[in-house]
Amino acid sequence: MKITLAETAGFCFGVNRAVNTVYELLETGKKVCTLGPIIHNPQLVKELEEKGVRVVESEDEVKPQETLVIRSHGVPAYVMENAEKQGVSVVDATCPFVAKIHKIVSEASEKGDVVLIAGDEKHKEVIGIMGHCNGEVFVFNDEDSLSKLLSEHPELKKKKICVVSQTTFNQEIWKKNEKYLKKVCTNLSVFDTICNATSMRQTEAAKLSRENDLMIVVGGRHSSNTSKLYDVCRENCEKTYQIETAAELRAEFFENVSCVGVVAGASTPAAIIKEVIKTMSEILRPVDEQAEATEIVQKSFEEMTDEEAFEASLNSLNSDQKVCGVVLAVSPTEIQVDIGRGLAGYVSADEYSYDRNANMMEEVKVGDKLNLIIMRTNDQEGTAMLSKRRYDSIAGWDKIVAAKDSGEILNGYVSEVIKGGVVAITNGIKVFIPASQATLSRNDSLEELKGTEVSFRIIEIGRRRRAIGSIRSVLREERKAAQAKIWDDIAVGDRFTGTVKSLTSYGAFVDIGGVDGMVHVSELSWARIKNPSEVVLVGDTVEVYVKAVDKEKRKISLGYKKEEENPWTIFQNNYKEGDVVKVTIVSMTTYGAFARIIPGIDGLIHISQIADKHVAKPQDELTVGQEVEAKITAIDFDKKRVSLSIRALIEPEVTEAANEAEEEVVAVFEAPAEETAATEETAE
Repeated sequence: MKITLAETAGFCFGVNRAVNTVYELLETGKKVCTLGPIIHNPQLVKELEEKGVRVVESEDEVKPQETLVIRSHGVPAYVMENAEKQGVSVVDATCPFVAKIHKIVSEASEKGDVVLIAGDEKHKEVIGIMGHCNGEVFVFNDEDSLSKLLSEHPELKKKKICVVSQTTFNQEIWKKNEKYLKKVCTNLSVFDTICNATSMRQTEAAKLSRENDLMIVVGGRHSSNTSKLYDVCRENCEKTYQIETAAELRAEFFENVSCVGVVAGASTPAAIIKEVIKTMSEILRPVDEQAEATEIVQKSFEEMTDEEAFEASLNSLNSDQKVCGVVLAVSPTEIQVDIGRGLAGYVSADEYSYDRNANMMEEVKVGDKLNLIIMRTNDQEGTAMLSKRRYDSIAGWDKIVAAKDSGEILNGYVSEVIKGGVVAITNGIKVFIPASQATLSRNDSLEELKGTEVSFRIIEIGRRRRAIGSIRSVLREERKAAQAKIWDDIAVGDRFTGTVKSLTSYGAFVDIGGVDGMVHVSELSWARIKNPSEVVLVGDTVEVYVKAVDKEKRKISLGYKKEEENPWTIFQNNYKEGDVVKVTIVSMTTYGAFARIIPGIDGLIHISQIADKHVAKPQDELTVGQEVEAKITAIDFDKKRVSLSIRALIEPEVTEAANEAEEEVVAVFEAPAEETAATEETAE
């Protein structure tokens, strides 16, 4: 019996991201609730409930101190607006592919386009998409409903239309609907928003269902994408069953079946898929336990190479294959040894050690004794090819088994990244570390681990000398220890180098070494900003300091802006009353105009100080963006106010002109009558 597991089985990117978000919040000690079940998998939802995660149906149900997670389906725009008004702490885990659809329909609606959505109008994802439309919007789910829609609304055929689809919509039905729309509508914009992962999943399901006698579809019964996988498989394979867990498998499913295909929805955890495969193997295994009759096609790591098959037989080696050799010579490429059998023994550099940093020229000298394995001999040439690293792996395997029982932390280095995880080498043994156990966060890159030293535990010992490890369990312990130390030692004024983990409308959450603190939006910049993303982005490394700590509530308030960058500090060091400065008009009021002196410092030019005459409104004399010179007439550092005057620079000139005019008048009155008459005549 052959069982083939689909390569695309299990969590998609969006679901994986949402689930990880919940786990990461729980790890930081936060109380979490989700707007609806985080995924359509009752088993995982129950597991999260046991960890304290509440499922709520509205943002109004969120309790104080709780963090609301928006699941990958997304929500209508008004939900986020209401949550923000109520001061609810929200972490948006909307799938990026769904968020892209929100942007498309929002922009189309703003332009007056009619939006058509291919999908299930009762599905939360579709409801969320509709909630981002500001104009006409319609939903259809097949050719018949689309045809009916256009017959009831014939005016749509001439209107400008934007068409999108639910991310899990059936690819074949979408293509037919797209073709039909292009025939009947004259002004059409089509966006194929079916998720690539969904398309690949359905394509693979179609292929497997044509090649196998039986198809098992694993996933929640309320999962839209799982239901579509069932429909795809059922078209090609009559014996198709949908199950949620391995407990639903029945022996009669496999009667008169020679090959089985297994697919799983995007909301199906890996643990459930693994249990299904295991249970199927047990059902199919003959009574005499000859497991060879059942072939399981799994991940690439499960396929044994010739080298691994050789290593798997090491424990059964007889004494003739194990030898002790005396080193005769050492070169950069090989070691020559005497094994006492009339054969010239050679250990190549590749067969010396699994340790990539090992240097046999430095570690081995003539006369040393080495424990070796005979790989092959050539009696005609009188040579034997030997391996030290494979002999070492025998002792190494014993250490692996012991470490599994004791929970000991092992050290090794990551030699390669393969499908489904990474391979680490310790004590000459390859240990497979699944992607879910390789990093602290499931979204972290596996490629960054390649070539690095890592610490891990052995969590499972399989058949044929297979060991599975976990880096994540060690990192979690280290993180918890770091958290405990921070909470024990933290004090106001402490400085940390942290990483921005998430952004909200009211601030940024920063990881300062296993514990998250919040930098309020007002603490990010001395200038006024509308959104934290104007200053920092997720992933940024930032220098912060502790402003306040509440150890009971596990809350840390952080500061980010620096005192030396305080505009008032800069202003106080560089300006004083009486200075004449060049300023830029930035806004107007009924009582005057505000002018930018330096970034972050605006001064008020009162309406009476704009000109040397009566001014009805500031706009009569000034415009926003205009540069003018003004005099600093008053500074109040306590109230953070600066008064400016343009008139103060004009009045001295006016006074001088007035004095000249006054002197002329006096001269006229004091002059002789003849001169006065002449002056008057001239004036006339």
